[in-house]
Amino acid sequence: MQSQNRLFDDLARVANGALGAAAGIRGEVEGMFRQQFERIIRDMDLVTREEHDVVRAMAEKARLENEALAARLTALEAALTGTAPAAPKAAKKVAPKKPAAPRRKAASVPAQGV
Repeated sequence: MQSQNRLFDDLARVANGALGAAAGIRGEVEGMFRQQFERIIRDMDLVTREEHDVVRAMAEKARLENEALAARLTALEAALTGTAPAAPKAAKKVAPKKPAAPRRKAASVPAQGV
């Protein structure tokens, strides 16, 4: 009976060691995959969310300035010709989207030696 218990204990230790090694290999594979994915994304030259939001705000400001200048031009042209200024066309107002919640970076898992 004692030999069976030792056998089961040995088998449990071997299985536990194998699972630990598999977890270490899994961590290394995930790290390599993450590095490769980040390199591909970096090479695609994509913009960050912050850059996109800044450019969007600049575009909206430019659009508003353009509308103001168009109204001013219409008024000046009307004053020059002596006619009443035509009402400027109302531009469609687009409701600004709420900024996305900042993304959390996943904690890096240190590679475990096998």
